[in-house]
Amino acid sequence: MAPSLIAPDVCSPVEDAEALYKACKGWGTDEKALIAVLAHRNAVQRKQIRQAYEELYHEDLIKRLESELSGDFEKAVYRWILDPADRYAVLANVAIRKGVPDYHVIVEIACVLSPEELLEVRKAYKLRYKHSLEEDVAAHTSGDIRKLLVGLVSAYRYEGDEINARLAASEAEILQNAIKDKAFNHEEVIRILSTRSKLQLIATFNRYRDDQVTSITKNLLGEEGNEFTKVVRTAIRCINDPKKYFEKVLRNAIKRVGTDEDALTRVIVMRAEKDLKEIKEQYYKRNSVPLDQAVAKDTSGDYKAFLLALLGKE
Repeated sequence: MAPSLIAPDVCSPVEDAEALYKACKGWGTDEKALIAVLAHRNAVQRKQIRQAYEELYHEDLIKRLESELSGDFEKAVYRWILDPADRYAVLANVAIRKGVPDYHVIVEIACVLSPEELLEVRKAYKLRYKHSLEEDVAAHTSGDIRKLLVGLVSAYRYEGDEINARLAASEAEILQNAIKDKAFNHEEVIRILSTRSKLQLIATFNRYRDDQVTSITKNLLGEEGNEFTKVVRTAIRCINDPKKYFEKVLRNAIKRVGTDEDALTRVIVMRAEKDLKEIKEQYYKRNSVPLDQAVAKDTSGDYKAFLLALLGKE
């Protein structure tokens, strides 16, 4: 999996910390200098820069940047500079505490990350907010959505290559019957989605498609008004093909009237060190427009420059 981020192998955290200090010193901030450093350093390098900055200047770099920057640019830089587990903890907390919780962000974190990564997020969440992620998800949701989301964020899935074809067949049938009876909130549906390994689930979804001659997500489309069904669809799409899922999140963020900067920032920052290169390819294939071109057209200023740098364009 090739990351999009182009980070130099050799860089000095001390020199980078000095450059950032200089960029924040005096009247006005040198945003270009900030982008030149931060957008071209990987997670390990960014952590070293934060440590070097604190040792040199006895202040927290993150707090300094928060006081220097504003708007979407500040939010994007803040998300980016955090350790990945900490970033997901912040994203989850913001999503949970919205007036109407943003279930899809919780599902992305629970279903796209590896079991180990999700465990790290839960630890980071507890450290930061003094509650468990499961506790906060449960406190801000109800009914079947609560059951499913708590199941997903608590999961520690098997990550090996073993697949049981007979199990895939029997669980595909359970899903078929649930959809036919419109019993999407069936306990068995929640159990299957929140306990099985991703490869086992993909085998189940493939068996469903073979039996029904259509994908499970297409069959769930007719129930768009049902919030629980939307969450189930998101979970299935995140497990089945995260790159395709994230391409659609980006497409929707850019296509809507008034760009959804939160979604745009989230996907680019979350996936820059993972599979953003493949998501960009998927985006071009689907829209016949390069993602960086679409982002450049829909954003402006330092925010635009920062996102384009993460997309490998600067």
